[in-house]
Amino acid sequence: MSALIDKPARRCEETRFRLTGPIVLLYLVAFFGTIAAVNATMIYFALSTFRGETEAQPYEHGLAYDKDIVAAREQDTLEWRVSAHVTHAGAGQDLLDMTFRDAQDHGVTGLAVAAALEFATDKRRDRQISLQEVEPGHYRGTFATASGLFDLAIEADRDGRPMFRSRNRISLD
Repeated sequence: MSALIDKPARRCEETRFRLTGPIVLLYLVAFFGTIAAVNATMIYFALSTFRGETEAQPYEHGLAYDKDIVAAREQDTLEWRVSAHVTHAGAGQDLLDMTFRDAQDHGVTGLAVAAALEFATDKRRDRQISLQEVEPGHYRGTFATASGLFDLAIEADRDGRPMFRSRNRISLD
């Protein structure tokens, strides 16, 4: 029995993990480094993607809101009927046809009509369209083929004075 008692006991301290200063420093650097890396990634994506603004100068547009309301009421008194139709013209081009009719169902002539297809989240997909009058009240313009959900923004001026503005959501396939 004495042989069993004389055997030295195994020390627990030799196999147990010891937390030292360099290891604590390594954990702290790894923890805050991970937070800094995630923050840097989030900042990059926040600055390089859609900003959420639809207006180039939203403050100035807000100040002109009352003028926009007056212009919309004046536009309503004209009682114009405006229709737009998009067709595929081939060779990577689409065709936008618009008709402007007044209250007496006559074609509205002499307008400078511009339209834009505005993609909601990516300004690089926007298309500007200049339309020319092809017959009284009928305007036509071409643009590079597009697909997706767009806002069709229409502006018609006569002699530099805005006569008609509209914004409608359309889907192009």
